[in-house]
Amino acid sequence: MNPSSTRNDPRFVVATPIRSVCDNHARALVKRDALRLMALGTRRGTAGVPLELTRLKPAIGLVSYIGARCLSTTRGESLRYRLNPWFDRWVRSLLQPGDHVISSYGYANDCFRFARNNGGSTFLDAGNSHPRQFWELLTEEHKRWRCNLPPVARHHYERALEMIDHTDLVLAPSKFVRQSFLDQGFPADRILDSFYPVSLSDFQPSPKPRPKNRPLRVISTGMLNLRKGTPYMLEAFEIVRRRLPSAEFLLTRAMQDNIMPVLAKHRDLPIQWAPSLPHAQLAERYRSADIFVLPSLEEGLVRTALEAMACGLPVILTPNTGANDFVEPGVSGEIVPIRDSQAIADAILKWADIVMASDEPPQRRIDAERLSVNAFETRLTTHLEPRGLLPPADS
Repeated sequence: MNPSSTRNDPRFVVATPIRSVCDNHARALVKRDALRLMALGTRRGTAGVPLELTRLKPAIGLVSYIGARCLSTTRGESLRYRLNPWFDRWVRSLLQPGDHVISSYGYANDCFRFARNNGGSTFLDAGNSHPRQFWELLTEEHKRWRCNLPPVARHHYERALEMIDHTDLVLAPSKFVRQSFLDQGFPADRILDSFYPVSLSDFQPSPKPRPKNRPLRVISTGMLNLRKGTPYMLEAFEIVRRRLPSAEFLLTRAMQDNIMPVLAKHRDLPIQWAPSLPHAQLAERYRSADIFVLPSLEEGLVRTALEAMACGLPVILTPNTGANDFVEPGVSGEIVPIRDSQAIADAILKWADIVMASDEPPQRRIDAERLSVNAFETRLTTHLEPRGLLPPADS
């Protein structure tokens, strides 16, 4: 952190081209009168941040939207990342000496340099593991599945690495992310534990016991791709069917280019597809299932697993999902190794015996208060106040 920062009224700039988990930091800073502005590459601001504190660059969002609609998922993502230097230059023009900047990988490299050179501090919202670990882990995975596509656009990977050189403090949403930075030599005292708030009010367990005549239903929501461990999940489903031929699998029809050849090999699986759903419908879909599975190789903090736990489902996760921090093995689910289809299948079958034998309504498997906005804001305040980065609280 830059020791020359001596402002009596510290002000933060939150800068991301899309609305994201960084919105939570902006809202928390508004409540402490510590947000100078929030910069977004969208046509709308974010709830909880006053318009007078919001700066928008909708042209960036428009180009990104057109690319997502007209290009493959890989090319659309690459184009979106190509827009980051444009966003970065624009936000840099809005900065003032002494500003502290919060942003995420590759979005605001010039802004970070300016802040550190002008009495401010820089905060990296680490929504994923350290870029080098991310790249190496997923490059290996792509080779395993003979996928010629890179894990992420190389130009974005290089910007993400460069940004870390200008980062004072990392906001880590999980133990997995924290450890990835420690493994790359980032100082432990500059990593702040800051898992995101997740609203679980729409996600409640069914008030009725599970129907006895219903086949086992396993659900996984969100994007299907190599990073999410989708191949191992599909292989596990094949193993489960050998013992439970009537088992059903609920997936979301959202997939990246790199998973299409793998899906083709499992086209005979009895999958019930659904589009991406709003919260109320998604909660109903969780309640219609029995077990949630997400064997990701890399995540910051996967929200969908927490939603499933709130709906009473046991979850089967890897140690690399972030949400595993909230799982008590044998009580709320299981933690299995990455790239282990048999371990996933064994965990599904273990919990199938438990849930199918139960005569009681499902119970929540997570303490929602740990993920509340109040808990998040308390953690953030605890990190910033001792560093003199927040104005005095109202008496």
